[in-house]
Amino acid sequence: MIDSNQETIQSMSMKLTAEIYRRKVYGGLLGKCAGVRLGAPVEPTIWSYERIRETYGEITDYVKDFKNFAADDDVNGPMFFIRALLDHEGALTAQAVGRTWLDYTREGIGFFWWGGYGRSTEHTAYLNIAAGIQPPDSGSMLVNGKALAEQIGGQIFIDSWGWVSPSNPEQATKFARMAASVSHDGNGIYGGIFIAACISLAFEMNDVEQIIEQALSYIPSESEYTRVVKAVRDFYHRDPIQEHWRDARAMLGADFGYDRYPGVCHIIPNAGVCALALYYGQGDFARTIEIATMCGWDTDCNAGNVGAIIGVMNGPEGVPLRYRKPIGDVHVASSISGALNIINLPNAATELAILGCRLSDEEIPEEWKNGTFSDDIILDFSLPGGTAGLRTNSDFIAPIARGEDFWRENGTAVVLDRLVRGDTARIFYKPYYRRDDFDDERYSPTFTPTAYPGQTLRISGYVEKMSGERIALAPYVRDGKSQEIVESAYTFLRESGDFSFDYTLPNVPFAIDEVGLLATNFDNEKYLGKLIVTGFAITGKKAFFINFSDEMKEFKGLTRCSVSGGAFEIEDESLHVITTDTSEVYSGPYYGTDYICKTTLVPEYGNSHLIIFRARGAASGYVFGLGENGTAVLYKRDPKASILESVTFPWKFGEEYTLEVECRGKEFHCSINGKELIVYRDEEAYPYGMAGVGKLSAGRTRFYTLSYEEL
Repeated sequence: MIDSNQETIQSMSMKLTAEIYRRKVYGGLLGKCAGVRLGAPVEPTIWSYERIRETYGEITDYVKDFKNFAADDDVNGPMFFIRALLDHEGALTAQAVGRTWLDYTREGIGFFWWGGYGRSTEHTAYLNIAAGIQPPDSGSMLVNGKALAEQIGGQIFIDSWGWVSPSNPEQATKFARMAASVSHDGNGIYGGIFIAACISLAFEMNDVEQIIEQALSYIPSESEYTRVVKAVRDFYHRDPIQEHWRDARAMLGADFGYDRYPGVCHIIPNAGVCALALYYGQGDFARTIEIATMCGWDTDCNAGNVGAIIGVMNGPEGVPLRYRKPIGDVHVASSISGALNIINLPNAATELAILGCRLSDEEIPEEWKNGTFSDDIILDFSLPGGTAGLRTNSDFIAPIARGEDFWRENGTAVVLDRLVRGDTARIFYKPYYRRDDFDDERYSPTFTPTAYPGQTLRISGYVEKMSGERIALAPYVRDGKSQEIVESAYTFLRESGDFSFDYTLPNVPFAIDEVGLLATNFDNEKYLGKLIVTGFAITGKKAFFINFSDEMKEFKGLTRCSVSGGAFEIEDESLHVITTDTSEVYSGPYYGTDYICKTTLVPEYGNSHLIIFRARGAASGYVFGLGENGTAVLYKRDPKASILESVTFPWKFGEEYTLEVECRGKEFHCSINGKELIVYRDEEAYPYGMAGVGKLSAGRTRFYTLSYEEL
């Protein structure tokens, strides 16, 4: 929850309406994702400035096509550390932001670079926090030394603090200082402050030079960060011809190069690149992220930061189609929650705008609330150029429409391009991903299904026929393992007109990875027309059943579960988990409130064999199960595990037990083998969270099943 009475919070500018604000946040998100996607294929250390120039010359588009762009630390951080505003009451603190590090990351897997203690700044800060060294000490020079504290991470994760502070740089810089201090100090913090201020100012200022000058006023004038930005500024003023940006890059290499600063990825050379790209990009989005990428050094970080700034300044309309179309309004992440890792950018922009409105004590438009901070899938077609994550199976027979039809207000248009008899186009949303959906394993994303059998798909829109006899439409789902398509009955549209379907999602063998419409031509004449989707929602109670013997290893985890800690193997019809410390396996909805979850397990060694429920993350939630000295125990993690209640239950190694928890509001009913053992009421209960299985101490357990049913 957010304390709207903090003294530093100012009312949102009267010039910036709520809708314009939301659109600019969306532009910033698109800009961040496009910059990261452009820069990622030419990251150091293999790629140098010279090698990029020799290989790609003048970059004017993405240098690689991706099936889907895998997770990246530059987006993970901004999208999850901002959740401190949701998860913690009262005024924001560095400790609250540090808690999100423990909650949303899986130690050693994905999210950011786990390069070793004392080498990777983020890894070092994480281990410091886990060991009890709280922010800001966790990122301080006193604890970690100057070199580690001034690496680049202080600014690459900071964008969202600017996005929730429109035209309020005082608030943005205060939050940025707190957030950056979790892992950084000195110039590492100044970089976070500078970038957040630039983003905040870009909501109403459209002059890059003025944005930079004002942002510099929030960091010490004698800092090295200020010195490098001013050096680039002065060089630009002497030679402001855009095509001469390489001359400025030569100056940076000579005066502020990597050879002058310690550590793996120091912030100062990269701060120079950000300033250079902003100045020489001259407000043009494409040229700004292109220059940032061609400059080398930390390419995805720098292009992402400047893209976030110019994306806000110019809005989504300023992001060229060549950069936004491949994004498809979706970015995937690698947090501990597989359900949160499919980031739909229009919905994410609205959630950020809601946080910004709360902070400035502004009224939140009622229409923004649909599908936000929720496990329901409700696509938003209202943002300029947005496709809301809709895609098709073929750019040949069913491309997303370009030109004026690329975006129909409150709808996404698909061209059904001369479908011959028997041709079928799939127009769908992906609520689940597998390893084969990606080219690489950047930052190990993890996914749990987000559309469940028994829920209702409501999809509506209209068809504009150009030629042909008729088109047949049917809602469908696809299984993510067998690729089997299950469809409903077809409806035939002979002329232009509206369509609307309510479709109960059927059971599939594994998990639903496509939901949408089949458009088929059953006639002899070719069909040409446009199909415009204006409504798409998947709602209803959620339930799932996982037999762990059906799981497969993917992305350093499991196919339908997120794994953190310990070691595991699928063997003997079970998930075999061993650990010397803690180990967690999560699945299902994130915002689950009232539900029943069950697991069947066999304890093999040790004193901790548990089911997890209402888990906001790895450091916040409840666990129940078999404990030491023949007990059944209910714990709360906050962030350390403390016993809420313990009762005698003489369990034995090698025997099978079914653990069940029913949670309703603040009350939890905990049973083993059908016998209720603990009823507990927590007046300060976590309001929602994931289900799973796990261990809190050393041992070995076989988990056979996990089920979840929303009440």
